[in-house]
Amino acid sequence: MTISNPGTEFIVKTTHRGLWYENGKLTKVLDAGRYEIPKRSAWRRTDPNVECVLVDVRERDLTIKGQEILTADKVAIRVSILVQFRVTDPTAAVHNVENFEDRLYSDVQLAARRALASMVLEEILTNRNKLSEQILAEVTEVAAGYGVNIRRADVKDLLFPGNLQEIMNRVLAAERHSQAQLVEARTKAEVEEIQARSRAETRRVEAEAEAAARRLQDQAEAEAVRLRASAEAHTYAERSKSASVLAQHPALLRLTELETLQTLAQNANARLYIGFDDRGFRMHSDA
Repeated sequence: MTISNPGTEFIVKTTHRGLWYENGKLTKVLDAGRYEIPKRSAWRRTDPNVECVLVDVRERDLTIKGQEILTADKVAIRVSILVQFRVTDPTAAVHNVENFEDRLYSDVQLAARRALASMVLEEILTNRNKLSEQILAEVTEVAAGYGVNIRRADVKDLLFPGNLQEIMNRVLAAERHSQAQLVEARTKAEVEEIQARSRAETRRVEAEAEAAARRLQDQAEAEAVRLRASAEAHTYAERSKSASVLAQHPALLRLTELETLQTLAQNANARLYIGFDDRGFRMHSDA
């Protein structure tokens, strides 16, 4: 936008810069603020002819649409490219080229053609980022020469001939199917591995439990043997004491015999046998 009417007041916004010309010569670059084109005196011809050109310095998008380009293996494809840029040097943007946006469009278009012509179709399909990086690298330096900074230059769309598109769709479908089968196989293998580990852990726990049970059983049996031995020893000791007492007191032995006979007499099936020898008579029973 050019402002040149004498006496005209105008505002340069923060989003813009103003190039101030006097008699066609750039004298200063205006920052944000209020300005006025000086009025010219009708009788003083030495007053300069002043005009101001406003340049937008905001970041903007530029889309390069539908460029049909041949790849290195002679496949015609259409490519759309999204460019994000901003003017960093308003003076260079206005003075170095006639129209910096048109020039940028042409530079990106040519860079895309050169990049695609050096790549085969498979490389483009598998590594689209490489294509974007090559375009950006080539255009960045060129655009800097006319005051434009390129932020991004990304391949937005790739269009192929109809039959090639159908083949590609089949290939992509096959790849997705193959990937799904691979994921399923990996999942199945992981599940089987987890199940095998689980079974092994179960067997280990069961073996440990059986070993612990056997140890407890062995300990219980050993304790039972010890208790029986202790009881038998105690019984033997008590009997030894009783035998010693009876040996020292024959009357007590006789009394024990009589008590035993009395008990046997109460049993109808008990039989008493009386025998005599040189020491007198003896009795024994068969109950």
